[in-house]
Amino acid sequence: MKRSSRLLKILRVFGKYRLDELLPDAHLPWPGKFLLKTHPWRLIRAPELSRGERIRCALEELGPIFVKFGQLLSTRRDLLPDDIADELQKLQDQVPPFPSDTATKIIETALKGSVDDLFAQFDKEPLASASVAQVHTATLHSGENVVVKVIRPGVEKIIQQDIALLYTMAGWLEKYWVEGKRLRPVEVVSDYDKTIHDELDLLKEAANASTLRRNFENSPKLFVPSIYWDYCRQDVLVMERIHGIPVADIAALKQQNTNLKLLAERGVEVFFTQVFRDSFFHADMHPGNVFVSTEHPENPQYIAVDFGIIGTLTPEDQSYLARNLLAFFNRDYRRIAELHIESGWVPDTTRVNEFESAIRSVCEPIFDKPIKDISFGTLLLRLFQTARRFNMEVQPQLVLLQKTLLNIEGLGRQIYPDLDLWSTAHPFLEKWMIEKMGPRGVLKSIRERAPDWLEQLPNLPQLAVDAMQQVKHLDQIAKNQQQAIDQLNTQLEERGQNQGWRTLGWLTLIAGLMWPFQDMITTEIQWSSGLAAAAGLLLLIRYR
Repeated sequence: MKRSSRLLKILRVFGKYRLDELLPDAHLPWPGKFLLKTHPWRLIRAPELSRGERIRCALEELGPIFVKFGQLLSTRRDLLPDDIADELQKLQDQVPPFPSDTATKIIETALKGSVDDLFAQFDKEPLASASVAQVHTATLHSGENVVVKVIRPGVEKIIQQDIALLYTMAGWLEKYWVEGKRLRPVEVVSDYDKTIHDELDLLKEAANASTLRRNFENSPKLFVPSIYWDYCRQDVLVMERIHGIPVADIAALKQQNTNLKLLAERGVEVFFTQVFRDSFFHADMHPGNVFVSTEHPENPQYIAVDFGIIGTLTPEDQSYLARNLLAFFNRDYRRIAELHIESGWVPDTTRVNEFESAIRSVCEPIFDKPIKDISFGTLLLRLFQTARRFNMEVQPQLVLLQKTLLNIEGLGRQIYPDLDLWSTAHPFLEKWMIEKMGPRGVLKSIRERAPDWLEQLPNLPQLAVDAMQQVKHLDQIAKNQQQAIDQLNTQLEERGQNQGWRTLGWLTLIAGLMWPFQDMITTEIQWSSGLAAAAGLLLLIRYR
């Protein structure tokens, strides 16, 4: 299927569910309004579904990338009406499953055996179904209860088509939209391309799960199920089965007397621990992937699943992000402005005072408020407007982090609306900065780098000799450079002098030719003007 065919399908689905009726056409440019008024889909009768059901069904029919977009939107109840958010929440794990026989065949082909031989028990009815894969429960012959995750057949082809279409649209934006180059949409799509393809490789997901489990081993805040590597392949993954309450089921959490305030605070702590301590964070933490243990509700523990999308940050990004957040929590808007300029995210010609004032006007209103009273949608919109004013560039390496922050905010808003995000995150960041930048952090860095330094130690004498030889040649290099500069200056001076003589020659020639044609001119002046013209001509020939 070509890109044009895929685009036609998107338009067909758009018309099938009459999503045009849900668009605020008052804000569309005139070509968009004309298309909506004249397109043949207006002849199609709208389905007898609610607006939320129409959007959900359209996203499901369009495939994984659109389903994931709906998953992200479902966490933003501050941006969407409840009826639409409730419907989009069904995209977390209620995507229509593919046939069980197909799943069985994929498992048997990958593991080279029948499910009856591989498992003591295998449930052909899927436990959950999502955009990229579906999950079945099973029991190993050794007695462990597990889940078997299977990639949807043909999903890679659909994703390739959608990614190709996104690249095309991003290219159009970058070429024809005035903000395109600054926002770098092609780079953003490229990052998403890598992310979604990583999610199709279940061996990578298994490795991600093992790393995250090791990072939070014996943690009272987060539990990560174990992986059964003997049963893992690129399109099949077998993992320990977990039992917990879906994090979005607030009624069930309240029924078992879960400490919701502590649960919400631990969500923030887990996120910042992953980002700053480990630089390895679960980047798909929508409610369908997060559960709460039924044990010790007064000391609640999260359970995470689905590790296909993992984000990492470089040490430079970590440090920059932490310093920005600390400055933000301390309301040090000038430092935020300086950090943006130092990092090159805004041009170095930016006036710090103006940028500081703009950041203050965006950030100051959100302080001292519980999360339920803060609209991060509005905040992001205003920050985007500020970015446009100061030519701030999009940072593609932080797109996953921004998406995860949105998910975390959505979870916190559902669990405990009065969560004080600032007082929870602030001490964590201060502690991290002290550990990273303080004496203890310096000593740790020295210990980590010591083996590399020791490895280079035998080479130090030769490096010193080479450095001394280079120093000896510095004088000659400097002398050669000075000679080249002097020669260039001489040439420039000569060119400047030549240009001056040529200009004088033209003026003299023109004056000599013009004077004989003036009235009241004597013979002597005519002779003088002739000589002047000749002199001017000679100057032009000499300094041509």
